[in-house]
Amino acid sequence: MLSFEDARKKVIDVVSGLRRVPATETIQLDNALGRVLAEEIAADRDYPPFDRAARDGFAVRAADCNKPGAKLHVIGEVQAGGSFTRTVGAAECVQIMTGAAVPRGADAVVMVEHTHPGATPDEVVVEIAAAAGVNFVPAGSESRAGDVLLRSRTRIGYAEMALAAQVGRSELTAYRAPRIAILSTGNEVVPVSARPGPLEIRNSNGASLAAQVRLAGGVPVMLGNAPDRAEELRRMCESGLAEDALVLSGGISMGKYDLVEKVLRDLGAEFAFDGVAIRPGKPATFGICRGKPFFALPGNPVSTMVTFELFTTPAMDILCGTEPRPLPLMKAKLEKPVEQKAPLTHFLPAKVEWCNGEAIVSELPWQGSGDIATLGRGNCFLVVHQTKRTLAAGDLVDVLPRRGLL
Repeated sequence: MLSFEDARKKVIDVVSGLRRVPATETIQLDNALGRVLAEEIAADRDYPPFDRAARDGFAVRAADCNKPGAKLHVIGEVQAGGSFTRTVGAAECVQIMTGAAVPRGADAVVMVEHTHPGATPDEVVVEIAAAAGVNFVPAGSESRAGDVLLRSRTRIGYAEMALAAQVGRSELTAYRAPRIAILSTGNEVVPVSARPGPLEIRNSNGASLAAQVRLAGGVPVMLGNAPDRAEELRRMCESGLAEDALVLSGGISMGKYDLVEKVLRDLGAEFAFDGVAIRPGKPATFGICRGKPFFALPGNPVSTMVTFELFTTPAMDILCGTEPRPLPLMKAKLEKPVEQKAPLTHFLPAKVEWCNGEAIVSELPWQGSGDIATLGRGNCFLVVHQTKRTLAAGDLVDVLPRRGLL
């Protein structure tokens, strides 16, 4: 079986090889979060457009404040959005607020905390020496008019939205978000709104997969649940293959009624892999069918979530029109020893907490890959690599955060 790293690389290589450029569309800035730009965004003017104060205080000439105790005459004040027409002369200053335009003649801003009132109402004493440029942001120092601020194929986060807003872009050209068909399988699965019988379960995989698709920048297309009958499963798979990708959960083990791989083969699927050396998620399967990527993921909920993050997310980055993001592993110190016997890479439900600025991770006791309750008490997966399955307390280990929680 492939390692998870090799399987992930296989997904990226295969989906990249499809060489499809998504269509573009115009979207409102308010709806741009998580989308991928299909154009460059340039500065419409210099930023900042004026010399800007970075702190509340007094705009001064540094030459007047080359040693503590300078006494300056306050000739006025300026707030953000306001103007001050006079020029600051020798031994003069202007009271100024954060974000305001620094008056002509001044070349530094002394924080109000470093001053105290002088002998008269219009005098201030500067308690520190001030160098030119302190708390002073020159016009055009962040960007010049025409500078490219955001390049095509950039994923839009909150900082990117702020940049677009700053330059007046209320509409953006973005790549169309990929539509990802989601299909669960199994006679035992009933809708979330149903009252399950004693041997039935609600479709939690549909809910989690839809959330993961949205977090990855796609649009979930909910197909519902396919019973363990080949004809019905085939019909629903064909419907899913009309979208940009198909994600299935369940039906890929070795049981008599695990029909997914057989049905996909009958539909002409080419399999890139049908097993990965991980736990949970060992039977994860990936390939191309009718020109569309498909991911047949194990049905146990934690397996489904882990394998989507490892394999489907990078494919979705490509389908969104951008480069696949690296797996967001972080380092943390292990609280208690961990040992895993199976020669696989394990992704164990865990919780990271911070103590004195240090990340500490602890494995959560769980009942296997169907245990969503334990996963919900954590915020990450502890990664126990195949090459080192015995870990001691205090070891620095890999942690895979659950997106949106760390």
